[in-house]
Amino acid sequence: MSETRVRADGTVPGRISRVEGTVRIVGAGLLGASIGHALMRAGVDVALADTSRSQLRLAVDYGAGRAAAPGDAPALVVVCVPPDVVADVVEAELRAHPDAVVTDVASVKLQPLRELRERGVDLTRYIGSHPMAGRERGGAISARSDIFVGRPWVICRDGETSARDLALVESLALDLGAVPIEMTPEEHDRSVALVSHVPQVVASLLAARFVPAAAESLELAGQGVRDTTRIAHSAPELWVQILDANAAPVVEVLDALAADLAELSQALRRTDAPGSRRAIAEAIRRGNVGVERLPGKHGQRRHFVSFVVMIDDTAGQLGRLFGDLGELGVNVEDFRLEHSPGAPLGLAEIAVERSILETCVEGLEARGWRIASTDDD
Repeated sequence: MSETRVRADGTVPGRISRVEGTVRIVGAGLLGASIGHALMRAGVDVALADTSRSQLRLAVDYGAGRAAAPGDAPALVVVCVPPDVVADVVEAELRAHPDAVVTDVASVKLQPLRELRERGVDLTRYIGSHPMAGRERGGAISARSDIFVGRPWVICRDGETSARDLALVESLALDLGAVPIEMTPEEHDRSVALVSHVPQVVASLLAARFVPAAAESLELAGQGVRDTTRIAHSAPELWVQILDANAAPVVEVLDALAADLAELSQALRRTDAPGSRRAIAEAIRRGNVGVERLPGKHGQRRHFVSFVVMIDDTAGQLGRLFGDLGELGVNVEDFRLEHSPGAPLGLAEIAVERSILETCVEGLEARGWRIASTDDD
């Protein structure tokens, strides 16, 4: 594979951006700086602004763009600020840059739009959007140019949105490797309540049960509980704003989930009662059906199968495994590594298309790898 050459200014020779002109990014945190990195690599002039001087300097030092200047005339303004100030910043940017299209990347779309409409702001040049991307860690220091690749980018247009302005925001998403999806603000907020906001609440509540737990119990934690609570390490200040702004859709999902939990708890209180075991089995089965509906790699609803390879805890083993998979022509759809503290080996769970499972397993075994299990076992 040839190495991508990056100029001193962070741009990549030969990259052509769909977005033309200067892009002003307000808010140089994780999302703002990540957008800046990706656009800079495509040769776009990125002007960064942030109320925090230290955050702005850090983002500039890391190559996410240059500091915004008074004479800038951006074609596009991307607002990347906390939800409770989105409306204020969008209004200010629309007034300060009368020739620019303004979008934002807040995780809630309806509340800022309502606030702006109540103020009587002309929203002809405003298009709300939201990339479904992020990391557990925030700030410019955690920014990465690739976090949007293959991820949905929701764009909330309305009847006043011109085709030119819509194309500019879609071009931004495409330049970052994201997949543009059109939704209304109401559709967006209901959707993220289900697939983002409630999962955060559930992960946090479950992880909170670890606080009073005995250390001996937590030492038994495996990959399942780590997967379930991975997103629990999130900023409370940000999530208070998100959940407050999208409270009604979140409450609707939480109420339904609470009813399911109550039904399961009742069945577990008397497992010998008629219908109890069926209720337990149905709860698990519905989960099977639901998880199968989640999009797979690149948003395709395809069913993959998994197998588990035992890996010795020595240097270079993962590299050798992926090298062997490459020689076999295997496209890895998903990968997860479980390594218990103190154990002399790890378990690598690899997802592939069902049609190549047998060939893949046989090829690895012929190269000396130990297969712990497959989905067909």
